[in-house]
Order: sequence, then structure tokens, then C-alpha cells
Amino acid sequence: MKAYAVVYEWAGNNYSAYVPDLPGCVSTGKSLKGVERNIREAIEGHVKALRDFGEPIPEPKTKVGSIEVAA
Repeated sequence: MKAYAVVYEWAGNNYSAYVPDLPGCVSTGKSLKGVERNIREAIEGHVKALRDFGEPIPEPKTKVGSIEVAA
């Protein structure tokens, strides 16, 4: 099992998500829960396609976090 960092963004009408360590691996969803489900499927499909074509599977390297500041 590998854990890839996922970036979630509110796009005004829906959520979008992308995986920095898997270029081109993106998804959308009407809700955060929906985009989480969709990006999981996208990651699985992306990794399977790389494997099927004999391409290397990138190691997860991106780290994410959040920092609280007074706004």
C-alpha cells in the first residue's frame, strides 16, 4: 500500500482533486465525499495503467499539512 497526498479545492460549483506525485491524476465531485471517492478510483486506475504499460509507479514524496495563522 502507498499513501499519496491529495489536494482538494472548492471550484465554485464542485470540488476538484489532484495528486501531485501522479501527474495527470485528477478528479471532480459534487461534494467532498464524492470527490474523495472519485480520486481514489482515479489513483487506482492511474497506477493500474502505469503498471499495464510497464511504466514505473512514482513513490509518494509530497507531504501536506496546514498552518493556522490569525487572519
